[in-house]
Amino acid sequence: MKIPDDPFIRELLPEFIDTWVQDMQEKLPAYINNKNSQDLYRLAHTLKGSCFQFGIDEIANKGIELMKKANESDWTGAAKLGNEILSLFNEAKDFLIENGLYEQ
Repeated sequence: MKIPDDPFIRELLPEFIDTWVQDMQEKLPAYINNKNSQDLYRLAHTLKGSCFQFGIDEIANKGIELMKKANESDWTGAAKLGNEILSLFNEAKDFLIENGLYEQ
């Protein structure tokens, strides 16, 4: 995973990642279980935009895929993609920890 070199972004990344991990663990399953395509789409759209702003393009592109899953009401695909996104956020967190950029 590519993490931006910008020191300001790297300073903000731990909180950004923690917030998204929480959303992916709490909001995403609720939207899928309730078959709420509108809120799932909104979450995916926000994920896409915020990750592009932080330079985490790999996750942003997964947000685009998740938007499509929401439009198609593909709940199984959305759940699978959500797990992939969560895994990518955890990889980013591990990278920050390994490089002394994340205080536990």
